[in-house]
Amino acid sequence: MGSHRWYTGAQRWRLTALLGVCVTALALLVTLLNTLPGRGADTSGTTRDGARAHGTPAAPTGPVRPDVGWGFTHTQYSADQGGGSDRVARLLKGDGGLPQDQAVMGWGADNPEPVKGHYDFGALDRRIDFIRASGGTPVITLCCAPDWMKGGKAGVGATDWSQGSLERAPDPEHYQDFADLAATVARRYPDVRHFVVWNEFKGFWNEGEGRWDYEGYTELYNLVRAALKKADPDNMVGGPYLPMDSVDPRADHASAQVRGPWGAMDQRVLDAFDYWNAHKSGADFVVVDGSSYTNDDELLPDEFAATAKFTAVGEWVRGRTHDLPLWWAEYYVEPADSQDRREGWSEDRRIAVHATGLIAMAQGGADSGFYWNPEKKSGADCPGCLWTPTGDADGGRALPMYGLISRFGKAFPPGTRYEKLSAAPGLRVLASRDTALVVNTLDRPVSARIDGKRFRMRGYEVKWLDR
Repeated sequence: MGSHRWYTGAQRWRLTALLGVCVTALALLVTLLNTLPGRGADTSGTTRDGARAHGTPAAPTGPVRPDVGWGFTHTQYSADQGGGSDRVARLLKGDGGLPQDQAVMGWGADNPEPVKGHYDFGALDRRIDFIRASGGTPVITLCCAPDWMKGGKAGVGATDWSQGSLERAPDPEHYQDFADLAATVARRYPDVRHFVVWNEFKGFWNEGEGRWDYEGYTELYNLVRAALKKADPDNMVGGPYLPMDSVDPRADHASAQVRGPWGAMDQRVLDAFDYWNAHKSGADFVVVDGSSYTNDDELLPDEFAATAKFTAVGEWVRGRTHDLPLWWAEYYVEPADSQDRREGWSEDRRIAVHATGLIAMAQGGADSGFYWNPEKKSGADCPGCLWTPTGDADGGRALPMYGLISRFGKAFPPGTRYEKLSAAPGLRVLASRDTALVVNTLDRPVSARIDGKRFRMRGYEVKWLDR
């Protein structure tokens, strides 16, 4: 009896304790729910089913390759809207389609996940629809992150689009949330098979140590890659999309090894690349970006010779990655003004320097690259654009830069075997068995003799030869 009474008392004590624990746990749960990202935030117009496949994905045409060729990146105003949109789609499709890159947030795409688990892919859907309609190979750059992943507010209409906010990296506790978003994007667009993780290490600068936060980026990269491979093992993933900055050879942080008449690489960039390369979980291709000019906008020793940097960087990267396919996500040959505009050169000069840059990238081992298309919303004047602004009813007409990019992509696809051709000083040449691209880097006419053919070239002329 006594034993029974003691046992019963113990039961009552345990029951009381259990009730106390439950009440405490319930209070903690309520507190947690009230502090979850997006609690009470506006979710109007969003969907919980973001991973459902959108539209009619393009049917696969063969095994997925890690290289895609030469194309362009969609920016804030692109060809997916306006009276000239269909004209550009037909133009691209008629040329066999070009690889096209689009960011998941920003540069024309809205916040894809304004509240955790609530998705808004309307703008991105429209861009992917355009790429499909134009016959292009779609690429998605997984940048940038919704505000709630980086200390900002959640909710439709609450996105802070300032540069400082947009270019902030996710907080480490949200790296997995960003990886989950990447997987959702991959499932929504199953015909997108190439993904670039982040953009230029935005937000990954270690202020205290004065260097890149390569540990944080690599952690994010590995989580995103794992999520994308889980979504589909055939998804192709690449990084680190580092800005391959160069400096005056006498400057602090100038590399002692990677340098030339074009300047010297910033050693802090090389250190960041080496860390990622050593600690990445894997990569299907390698992505870099950069300009031919130094951080001080110096074109060393001139605008044409400065493009040799692209060759030097390509050789250095491929030597460290065992010749993984190399992409240039962005590349610039003309310094920008304070508004990030590149409008100081004549179009002939711009095309000639740009063609020389493409030659230098190819000679450095790259077989994929994306021109950052400086599209405008409307207006006839659009320096460096691929086509006239599609916001105009008669827009969408090809401009000289489109002719260069599209022709280069068709003439020198991935896997091209290049042949050496001799040329006089002042000329740049890239040749395959069937085609030669010749650039006059001088601002005056010259008489050229290439491949047994003699011809005249105007100042800054770009010429294609059939072989």
